Amino acid sequence: MPTDFSTRHWSDVVIIGGGIIGSSIALRLAQAKLKVCVLDRGEPGAEASSAAAGMVAPYGERVEPDSFFEFCRASHAMYPDFVAEVEELAGSRVGYRRDGTLMVALKNEEVAELNDIEQCQAMQGLAHERLTGEEARKRVPALAPDALGALFIPQDHWVDNQLLTAAVISAARRNGVTFVSQSAVRKFNLARNRVESVDVNGGADGSRGTFSADVFILAAGCWSGELMRSVGVSLPTKPCRGQMMEFESSSLFPWVLRAGKHYLVPRSEGRVVIGTTSEYAGFEKAVTGDGLRSILAGAARIAPGVGEFKFRRAWAGLRPDTADHLPILGRSDWENLIFATGHFRNGILLAPVTAQLISELVLTGSTSKPIEAYRPTRFAP
Repeated sequence: MPTDFSTRHWSDVVIIGGGIIGSSIALRLAQAKLKVCVLDRGEPGAEASSAAAGMVAPYGERVEPDSFFEFCRASHAMYPDFVAEVEELAGSRVGYRRDGTLMVALKNEEVAELNDIEQCQAMQGLAHERLTGEEARKRVPALAPDALGALFIPQDHWVDNQLLTAAVISAARRNGVTFVSQSAVRKFNLARNRVESVDVNGGADGSRGTFSADVFILAAGCWSGELMRSVGVSLPTKPCRGQMMEFESSSLFPWVLRAGKHYLVPRSEGRVVIGTTSEYAGFEKAVTGDGLRSILAGAARIAPGVGEFKFRRAWAGLRPDTADHLPILGRSDWENLIFATGHFRNGILLAPVTAQLISELVLTGSTSKPIEAYRPTRFAP
């Protein structure tokens, strides 16, 4: 039956966006006994959160030990407990593995990149293992015979992001969160420096509704900028398309394999996810021949046997990028509007720490970790 939006709806908190970020925040606030409603323009979890590869891997991603690396590292440390809690609440497994990443060098530039990452690991006293090409092939026989070397990073984890997102949504629902799908926000109703309510368009049935709350949280990914533009706020978010492919393989991959921007991520039941592209093509969420060709070529450099894998599917998602590639977190110029968006390629990784800090901000007015570097007002002219 169509959702009945004929009357006003009130909650303690309304969250705009039902991906992994919005749903994780909703779970934490519901556990604090708040009445939470999540509005999603499509289906909760169906956008960037379901289109990722699921790598929880800050150690191979970042070279410099800057504040954002520490932010990612803090979320990474929360992951085992976060997954265990979500699995228990949802009653389902999410394919979480802590086996590590093998970063492979297939050309001289990649050798230099591994040298930089290895130096960073050593300076911080982090576990790592440098391997020759021959040693790496003994560990992973499917690896390319011309591999020049590899760096094994045992701290990197990965998860089936589709299963995780679905489990977080299920856990939130079981804690009383209301999810309203096919409900695109079309208007912010403002008064006295506050958001009083939002008007939404419903689904194909044409239903509409107004949702009021004490606090509003914007977690709408790459659509956040457009929503804020409607009220005269510059929030430079833009979609970055990433295309992905999934195969069945008889080859065993004990770890994530990465070389440059390409990777192979093992999943359960002999599946392998490979990716990706980074394309600024607007909101066109399309799978293209050129995109798939580049993914296959990149994956085949790492493991030449990819060409013999059984194809399962291909898809594309829109990552929410920002002008400085960092997330947007914290209060806006309106006293009851909070931002939790723009996580770019790190939404899965940063879900636990974002949920903790944004829920702290709602509940106590402050955060246990600094988020000043990610303040929304940093983009103001």
